[in-house]
Amino acid sequence: MAERGDETLVHTLKKVAAVLKQSEIPFALGGSFAVYAHGGHSSDHDVDFLIRQQDVDRALEALVEAGFTAERPPEDWLVKVYDEGRMVDLIHRPIETPVTEETFADTIVRPVDAIHMPVLSASQLMVHKLLSFSQHYCDFARALPLARSLREQIDWERVRKETQHSPYAEAFLVLLDRLDVLPGGASGGRETP
Repeated sequence: MAERGDETLVHTLKKVAAVLKQSEIPFALGGSFAVYAHGGHSSDHDVDFLIRQQDVDRALEALVEAGFTAERPPEDWLVKVYDEGRMVDLIHRPIETPVTEETFADTIVRPVDAIHMPVLSASQLMVHKLLSFSQHYCDFARALPLARSLREQIDWERVRKETQHSPYAEAFLVLLDRLDVLPGGASGGRETP
């Protein structure tokens, strides 16, 4: 994690994971640290964990008791905790879909700086990234390193199916086709004219 440059953020991630484990609160690591856990390229300024909505209050209580500062921002899909200014998002409704047992079933236990924890699958990370695109946010430059670095771990047919309603996701997948990022040739399994 040398490219991250902030080992204290990794320490914060480990502290949150330990508290959630000790409190028996189901969780999954998401976001840029999940990409890193899968061996991909990533950089960011915070840590993202997915938890169920019914566990939000219990998680905040346990983390505050462990010394974190809690915040309930105006966005109704997450809460935040801080460890000496280092931010951790506890997301219970990513991409307008609640975190469920099915979400946790789509994880892989991976070591993150010597602590094993459930990490969202590479396919689910790609789906989340693509469905976050909208007319107000459509930064392909942040999704391209994820796609390139995890392309062999991503089920691209699943990604296409789960994002087919999004024109932004479709545009990104066309870009990946044109850049020959998808395995199996430029078409990613589709015929080209």
